[in-house]
Amino acid sequence: MTRPVRTREPADPIQAPGTPEAHWAAWLASAALPELDLTGPRGVLLVAAHPDDEVLGLGGTIARLAAAGARLRLAAVTDGEASHPRSTAPAARDLARVRRAEARRALDALGAADTEIVPLGLPDTGVARYEQQLTDRLAGLLTGFDLCAAPWSGDVHTDHEAAGRAALAAGAATGVPVLQYPVWAWHWARPGDPRVPWHRAARVSLDGAAVARKRAALDCFASQLLPLGDGPADAPVLPPEEVAHFLRDHEVVLR
Repeated sequence: MTRPVRTREPADPIQAPGTPEAHWAAWLASAALPELDLTGPRGVLLVAAHPDDEVLGLGGTIARLAAAGARLRLAAVTDGEASHPRSTAPAARDLARVRRAEARRALDALGAADTEIVPLGLPDTGVARYEQQLTDRLAGLLTGFDLCAAPWSGDVHTDHEAAGRAALAAGAATGVPVLQYPVWAWHWARPGDPRVPWHRAARVSLDGAAVARKRAALDCFASQLLPLGDGPADAPVLPPEEVAHFLRDHEVVLR
């Protein structure tokens, strides 16, 4: 997950303080979202705008799919090289390589070591400029797959939204259904928020093994969880209050 550079002043919802996880936990406990049936998919194309998006939004689901023997392919849209755009720390110069390696280790931790990773090499924070190209690539990658899972096209992050729109267009062109997973929405939205299409939401329940695998996978993203250096520009993209949204015993998707 890359935190976008502030471009909307003064009220960029991603830069503003987020919704505490305790508020979400209380609301989700009473929301009665329907359970998503995971017994059908034999092959799933996962779309991640940045390394870690797929684990944050769908890590437990990936663990369940892998355990069930589903074929998994990950379209890695960017390498996440712009997660710390103003950092001068030495580690910031090698973020693309580091984040690719973190993503591979995270899939291993999920029990999904056989996942095929297809790096698409689009620029971090610039995916929207290549949306049609991305749509065409995803349509080709969907051949032989019966489900696609991508970031939500309303996530209020330009890369997530472009990747989500491209996945929807590719799914429409190929007849493959698309699930979308929120990431930044858990930060900027509020329980029951009318900007989120809750009527399309479903939950994926996670047992203890899937939750443990997801926690282990999230721990692989040290470049996002820990400071890159000593300066303010080196701060973690994923502080504990953000990670808390992704440690639940279920995940939420939009159908």
